[in-house]
Amino acid sequence: MDLDLDLAAPVDELLVALVDTPSVSGNERAIADAVERALAASAHLTVTRDGDAVVARTSLGRDTRVVLGGHLDTVPIADNVPSRREGDVLHGCGTTDMKSGVAVMLRLAAAVSDPRYDLTYVFYDHEEVEAELNGLGRLSRNHPDWLTADFALLLEPTDGEVEGGCQGTLRADVRLTGKRSHSARSWLGENAIHAAAPVLERLARYEARSVDIDGCVYREGLNAVQVSGGVAGNVIPDECVVSVNFRFAPDRSVEQAFAHVAELFSEYDVTLSDAAPGALPGLDRPPAAAFLAAVGRPPRAKYGWTDVARFSELGIPAVNFGPGDPNLAHTREEWVSLTQVAEVEAALHRYLTAG
Repeated sequence: MDLDLDLAAPVDELLVALVDTPSVSGNERAIADAVERALAASAHLTVTRDGDAVVARTSLGRDTRVVLGGHLDTVPIADNVPSRREGDVLHGCGTTDMKSGVAVMLRLAAAVSDPRYDLTYVFYDHEEVEAELNGLGRLSRNHPDWLTADFALLLEPTDGEVEGGCQGTLRADVRLTGKRSHSARSWLGENAIHAAAPVLERLARYEARSVDIDGCVYREGLNAVQVSGGVAGNVIPDECVVSVNFRFAPDRSVEQAFAHVAELFSEYDVTLSDAAPGALPGLDRPPAAAFLAAVGRPPRAKYGWTDVARFSELGIPAVNFGPGDPNLAHTREEWVSLTQVAEVEAALHRYLTAG
C-alpha cells in the first residue's frame, strides 16, 4: 500500500507516518515515492528526482538561494518500529536521525510558498552507509546545478543548537621497520614494534590547536587509533604500523592537514589512507547572519564530520541545525522531543518568511 503524506498535518503526525515507514539504507524507495508525490502537489515547487533522492525548488527570482537538506534513510531497525509516543516524547528508529528534520523540511516546503529566499529542499538516500553510495554525493556529481545556493542548512540532529561547518578528518599510517629474527636470539633482530615507542610518545605529547572561525571554536585532535604488527609468537617483528587519526579545523585543507602530520613524523614512512575535508561555517555571509538572528542561538563548532562538507566542496557555506539529541542516534532507545521538533520548525519558518 502506498504511503500518503499529509504535509498540512501537525508535524508530530507527519513524523509518526515517516518513522512508521521503514527506510533502512538501500530501501528508501517507498518513502522517496511518498515524498515526491506529496511535494508535487505544491504548485510553487518544481520537483525532480535522481534515484531515491528527491529535490524540490522554488523559482521566484530572489537574489539569494538557501538549501535545506536531510537524508531519508536510517540505520537497521532494532525492534523500535512502529513508533511509540509517551507524552512529549516519540520513540522509534529515525526519530532523531533524522526523520524529525525531514518532517520539518516537508512541512516548510508545503507551507512556505512566498519565502524571502528562493529555496531548494534536498531529500536524499544512502547517508548511513559507505560514502561512495551517498545520495547527496551522487547529486553533486550528476546534477550540481540542482544544489547551487548561497547558504545551506542540514537538519541533522543538533539538539536545537546551531553547529557551524564541521571538522575535517584523515587517517594516516606511520610505518616502522626493523629486522626479523628468532625471539630466542632477539639481539640478531630489530624490533619494529619497539620502534613505535617514540611515535606514541610524540602523539601523547602533541598539543592540539583550537581555532576560532566565525565564533565557532574548533579543537583539533591527533591520536593513535590502531597499532598493528607482529609475525608469530617466536619472531621479532620487522614491521609495525601506527594508524593515526587527525581531526582538523576547517581552515586546513586535506592537503595541508596531511602535510602537518607528515612533517610531525618526517623521519618515518607516512602514507594517507583516508580523508574527508572539513567545512567552513560561513557565518559572516548575509543569509547565515539572518539565520542566526531568527534562531536566536549562538553558534558552536561541529565536532565530527557531516554532509555539510559536501556543500562546502561546492562553495556553499553550511551549518547543522535540527531537532533531536545526536547522542541518541543509532541507538535502540532513540527518541525525540516533539516540543523541540515544533520549536525548530517555528525558528526556520521565521527565518524563511521574515521581511
